[in-house]
Amino acid sequence: MVQRAVLHVDMDAFFVSVELRDRPELVNMPVIVGHPGGRSVVLSASYDCRARGIHSAMPMSQAMPLMPEATIVAPSHDKYAKASEEIMAYFRTITPLVEQVSVDEAFLDVTGSMRRLGGPVEIGQGIREHIRTQMGLPASVGIAKNKFIAKLASTYAKPDGMAVIAPERTGEFLEELPVSKMWGVGKRTGEQLRALGIETVGQLSREPESRLVARMGEHGRSLHLLSQGIDDRPVQVTRDEKSISAEHTFAEDVSDVQVLESELIRLSHRVARRLRDHGKAAGGVGLKIKYRDFTGVTRSKALGAAADSSATISEASVLLLRKLLPLTQPVRLIGVRAERLEDPDFGLQLSLDPKDEKVREAERVADLIGQKFPQSLVTPARFLRPPD
Repeated sequence: MVQRAVLHVDMDAFFVSVELRDRPELVNMPVIVGHPGGRSVVLSASYDCRARGIHSAMPMSQAMPLMPEATIVAPSHDKYAKASEEIMAYFRTITPLVEQVSVDEAFLDVTGSMRRLGGPVEIGQGIREHIRTQMGLPASVGIAKNKFIAKLASTYAKPDGMAVIAPERTGEFLEELPVSKMWGVGKRTGEQLRALGIETVGQLSREPESRLVARMGEHGRSLHLLSQGIDDRPVQVTRDEKSISAEHTFAEDVSDVQVLESELIRLSHRVARRLRDHGKAAGGVGLKIKYRDFTGVTRSKALGAAADSSATISEASVLLLRKLLPLTQPVRLIGVRAERLEDPDFGLQLSLDPKDEKVREAERVADLIGQKFPQSLVTPARFLRPPD
């Protein structure tokens, strides 16, 4: 039987890499992707910024003083989503067994592809070369006999490298690895393991399973299996998205309804554009609000017919907001969600109003412009602002 081969492909500083690809003048400069100030956090940082202690989810107010010379780039989520879709589509030309973990990483089971494409090392090298030459992006690849080891291997391959853990070397690879590197070992579990005198994966593998189960239940059993390099979980093919959403956290809490409606319309345009990019239409629209005290509310509305129009989604989301008025307190976050996605070839109903069809056609032309000129900005006129 052919030995199972799993690859974990992880894009390096994905958002930053996309920005450097499109803005070559920033290459070899420290870059942080995020909105400066306020409650914003770091979405991605170049490796020289990481060397200063900057990491994803760090408040921008903390990150900027650590690297004051860094260039701050506002995020372009639509651009990142499009790059991610291209990468995942390419993975599916290699094997149908692709499990997308996040926007910038995926597992690939290439066991059935080796007769056609060569061994796993050759396949991994081909993936990195294709992503670099055809998409202009760096990627790290971990290769092993299962998902757990492949994920660990890709961590050691970063940045922009490849690490191969041969099946017979799995135990050697895990022996001195800190248990904190394992899936399922957070702060609390780490403390439990240290109380047992366990610091490394090798020590964990030699611990009696019964003792771990007595201390941590079934979680202890699963950790014991992983410590021995045993992970029988299959690479699960990612299902189609059931919803597409976009949200925004305000720098300061907002009570002005006009500001909230304007932000809803902007988010609705982003969601609708992603719907069209995915070739989907929404049968419903959802609204998400988080108030000053972090309590929240969600509301949904079914559409009369499935739609991928920015105008339709905007109208529905604004109507949902107005039904919540007057606001009980200021809003810190607002979001829009397209729900009940379906194939527009079956669900999209053409409007009898010529004006509606002109709007839809204009949106599609704007999409084509954005595809041909990725750095261009095609947006409704209401969002344009004169220079200060």
